[in-house]
Amino acid sequence: MIEGIIGKKVGMTQVFAEDGALVPVTVIQAGPCLVVQKKTTEKDGYNAVQVGLVEKISNRRITGAQRGHFEKAGIAPLRTLAEFAYNGDANVGDRILVDIFKAGDSIDVVGQSKGKGFQGVMKRHNFSGGRATHGSMFHRAPGSIGASAFPSRVMKGMRMGGRMGGDQVTVKNLRVAKIDAENNLIYIRGAVPGGRNGLVIVRLAKSGKRGE
Repeated sequence: MIEGIIGKKVGMTQVFAEDGALVPVTVIQAGPCLVVQKKTTEKDGYNAVQVGLVEKISNRRITGAQRGHFEKAGIAPLRTLAEFAYNGDANVGDRILVDIFKAGDSIDVVGQSKGKGFQGVMKRHNFSGGRATHGSMFHRAPGSIGASAFPSRVMKGMRMGGRMGGDQVTVKNLRVAKIDAENNLIYIRGAVPGGRNGLVIVRLAKSGKRGE
């Protein structure tokens, strides 16, 4: 069994649990995906499968190397590829659907966080800032960024203002609330990184438990 799938974030909603509790969930349009390449320890040094998300893509956006890669697999070009571990048997051309998961599974979700542009130290690094009273003249500034005499420079890694967000984020050990196999939807308890239509990777958590 292949242990992950590629999808797109639809948005958030809420569902009722069996005990009547109202649970916030994120809806992921996952798959269908196809196995493009199978990697083995003998040839590649590790076991994995390369998986692609089935979606429309213009041939003008495919390089010659990519076209040859897909032709070798006998698969139409795909835009988004990812690698997953697998247990048991897996072959090139196999379809991966949301039914690899079930309610209660523990999963990890990888996505790109929302970009927030250039931000100051209070928002970016949670600095407390200065006093808010009248006349202090020091409210949202970072303060000292180094000594003047020695080393007479700003040390690498100093927390300062800068571009915030747009990073790869992994949220671990989330729970699958519900699977809609007919519409290729996964309902995940809680929030996942990114905005609507953002690409995400959903995979079984390494230290998690399978659902009943």
